Amino acid sequence: MREEASTLADIPGLLRIENAGTEQLAAHCMELTHAVYPHDQVYGRYCTIHEYVDCPPEQVYDYLRQGHHLEEWTCSLRDFAPSGTPGLWVGHDRLEDDTRIYCRVAANPEAMTVDYHCAWDQGDKLWMIYLMRVVPAAVVLDKPGSVITWTNCRHPYYDDNPHPEKAPRADRPWVGDYWGLFYAGHTVEMNNLKAILEHRHRNGLPIGVAPATAVAR
Repeated sequence: MREEASTLADIPGLLRIENAGTEQLAAHCMELTHAVYPHDQVYGRYCTIHEYVDCPPEQVYDYLRQGHHLEEWTCSLRDFAPSGTPGLWVGHDRLEDDTRIYCRVAANPEAMTVDYHCAWDQGDKLWMIYLMRVVPAAVVLDKPGSVITWTNCRHPYYDDNPHPEKAPRADRPWVGDYWGLFYAGHTVEMNNLKAILEHRHRNGLPIGVAPATAVAR
């Protein structure tokens, strides 16, 4: 431990009880705490939302991992079908006319994570990554149900379309133009997700639905 402490002492910028003391740590934390935060300071680089859902975590995870359910709870993703590449699906993002969205689902049942790897216009590089995790509410809130977290990172392509030639028309807005509305839009979608899951669970209905076509799983 002494050797580790010596190594840490050589790293500039660390703020730890060993080199700051409780008063300096408390003062620094107070400096970082504000009554009001600018929107870009909170959501400029990352957008994270979270919600409690009164539905068992295993059922929530199973619902999310089946990609065709995106057509139920998202505002605008519709009509997914196989792209011809195994595991890759293509649908329409009705946020903009004639816009294709490609999607691959990466799910981990042990951690109950579900990541949607997506991109507008092309499926070669899926750079729009929607990171979701289902946490048993019994563990973190001491009550039945689930906590869902959802994070997006501001990939550089949000600011600069890497394939403008693939857009359906030259004047179509780019997905990154909506970044400032991601928190609001994703909150609407999370509320949709919560409403669907809680309604079906509360009424003893099947949580998931059969896909119209064989879609992403």
